[in-house]
Amino acid sequence: MPLLCVGATEVAIACGKSFCSLSRLPSLPHASLTQTMTDLLPEQLLPGRASPLGAHVVDGGIQFAVFSQRAQRIELCVFDASGTQELQRYPLAPAEGGVFSGVLPHAQPGLIYGYRAHGRWTPDSGYRFNPHKLLLDPYAREIVGRFEWRPEQFAHAHGHPDGARMLDTRDNAACALKARVMPPLAPATRTAQHPRRPQSELVLYELHVKGFTMTLPGIPDALRGTYAGLAHPAAIAYFKRLGVTTLSLLPVHTAIDEHGLHERGLHNYWGYNTIGFFCPDARYSASRSAGDHAPGAVIAEFRAMVAALQDEGLEVVLDVVFNHTAEADEHGPTISFRGLDNPSWYRLKADDRSRYENSSGCGNTLRLIHPRVTQFVLDALRYWVQVMGIDGFRFDLAPALGRTRHGFDPSAPFWVALRQDPTLSQVHLIAEPWDLGHDGYQLGRMPGRFAEWNDRFRDGARRYWLGHDAHHGAAIGRSEFARRFTASNDLFHHGHRLPDASVNFVAAHDGRTLADVVTYRDRHNLANGEGNRDGHPHEICANFGIEGPSDHPQVIDTRRRVRRALLATTLLAQGTPMLCAGDEFGNSQRGNNNAYCQDNATGWLDWRTADDIDAEADIEFVASLIALRREDPLLRHPRWFSTEPDAHEPAIHWLRPDGEAMQVDDWHDAHAHAFACQLAADAASPPRWCIVFNPGAQPARFRLPRGPWRLAADSSGTLAAAGPSAQGHDRMFDIPFRSLLLLRCDQNPQETHR
Repeated sequence: MPLLCVGATEVAIACGKSFCSLSRLPSLPHASLTQTMTDLLPEQLLPGRASPLGAHVVDGGIQFAVFSQRAQRIELCVFDASGTQELQRYPLAPAEGGVFSGVLPHAQPGLIYGYRAHGRWTPDSGYRFNPHKLLLDPYAREIVGRFEWRPEQFAHAHGHPDGARMLDTRDNAACALKARVMPPLAPATRTAQHPRRPQSELVLYELHVKGFTMTLPGIPDALRGTYAGLAHPAAIAYFKRLGVTTLSLLPVHTAIDEHGLHERGLHNYWGYNTIGFFCPDARYSASRSAGDHAPGAVIAEFRAMVAALQDEGLEVVLDVVFNHTAEADEHGPTISFRGLDNPSWYRLKADDRSRYENSSGCGNTLRLIHPRVTQFVLDALRYWVQVMGIDGFRFDLAPALGRTRHGFDPSAPFWVALRQDPTLSQVHLIAEPWDLGHDGYQLGRMPGRFAEWNDRFRDGARRYWLGHDAHHGAAIGRSEFARRFTASNDLFHHGHRLPDASVNFVAAHDGRTLADVVTYRDRHNLANGEGNRDGHPHEICANFGIEGPSDHPQVIDTRRRVRRALLATTLLAQGTPMLCAGDEFGNSQRGNNNAYCQDNATGWLDWRTADDIDAEADIEFVASLIALRREDPLLRHPRWFSTEPDAHEPAIHWLRPDGEAMQVDDWHDAHAHAFACQLAADAASPPRWCIVFNPGAQPARFRLPRGPWRLAADSSGTLAAAGPSAQGHDRMFDIPFRSLLLLRCDQNPQETHR
């Protein structure tokens, strides 16, 4: 029960050691009622402890603890139940380690609060304390209110000629975001029947909670775009039909729209602008949409979603944004971190401490070299695992988390602490291995057991299958493609890293959908309001002669062949495959390759596309490949293939179209692109699988290795289930153009790989 409930006919207040009620006060004016409740609040706080940080229920009240290394004084501000009226301020006592703390006696969960930090206002030195601004607790478990872009949200005089150096003295308490104290939650439970999968078994499926469910057939209208919708049987049935193992959700932490988007009347749909790192975003809550503002309702819905998905054998990975916060650069609002201790939380420029380093491209960069900032990130991650039940994380712009005074360091304090943490060291850890700072591209250099988004695989696969039709990027040869197909061993085969460290994908949220990769040559981002200047300007793509949708049969056929070949390449390559939701049935964003602000039909999956007969066949094609990968460990071999395997080691053999082994000159032949590989369980056994690649615009003549062979998958969709038949005693046959074939050998121990 909240400490104070304003506006109800009964008002519960803290009185001594128990709650007593003042009932039937309809004639009491709001101001008088507020004064009455203020008078009954405790006069002062009891001594608190420096740990844990945040607001926590303790015996006899609520303990508050907040870090600031440089603040001279911090006040706890208590609000009424509406979060609009400040009732009382309490000075927190400084404790060890730069922590201010105190216990509000007899307070209960539901209490709404914020902080005010007193100190120097000298932006040139990095100090930006302004006690006129109410500050959100970085450890807030639930956020009250919705951020509004108003002048009083800035600690500096917004629009003043002196810029960000002029103090703003307007109070923002009425419109500021505030925190609500939550009761202790029982730990999330994971049943023994559903342990986390080994990395080598993962098939990642990247999706947006809202975008996936907004038009999915079978989802009730009240649940569309919500956590509850993602856990609905209709969504789960689709995941299981496809066979993916692990859902990689775009950010679900509470985020706000950037000022530029607000001015253009748009919203940050993707959510990479976090302000509440412990809080699931209420925008995706069915209960909140239905008008349920009860404390903890959003948290309960999120936990129920995770539990429902895990009960069906699915894992949940969160995309987390710890490289920056929503406070932007020196011209941005003061919401929390900046006002509490700007130099501790953020990386400031050495030659001008009024400005921020911007490795994120979003205005600021969190300073994880500071022990308290590292602690904050670890505490947040641990909360999402232990309390919310999450199975792992994908770290946006991960190198920013490992930046020290000397640039990126794979042994930076955060990485060391993460690897030693008994909880976090056991979950899935995935990195986007680049940021926008100096020397920010770090593919292959992330520490420990991190898997990494491999954009070299994406670009290599696209260039191979698009060939000379590719816009931005020339066709690649067989050598480069084979290297990417075998987990990019030039990047990841060092130390104790394994092939599954390479997260293989050909499309993701950031860029074109796979259907658009083969449909659009140019960007079509005008709806973003940036003059078509945003989005990757050199994304590898092709339109095959017609920009946008076409009714030309040959163009339609070519696009579908290439798209299916790219999907097959992703799912059969060594490493960890990742699909972008909707690519399996040809979802399009109509050429927009940066739909971060398209919270509409452009950004949502268009499930009408999936009703097409060809789209149904494409879904089944992808599902069949995932099933084959799941059933045979050789198609997801977790160790590096050796060039000279021992008798007991799995082996890979590369073949020319004439059936002979690839030689050095063959790998460098720029005019030949078709080839094949065979997989054997060990070097002494006949091959079990043969994968044939023909990216050319004409069928390719192949000498089929000794079999008999059975067709397991045909990306062209033109061959009968029996597969290609050998023509004559020389076993020659034609591979369809722009296609990948997967052949299974009906093993005969007397045959060899020749």
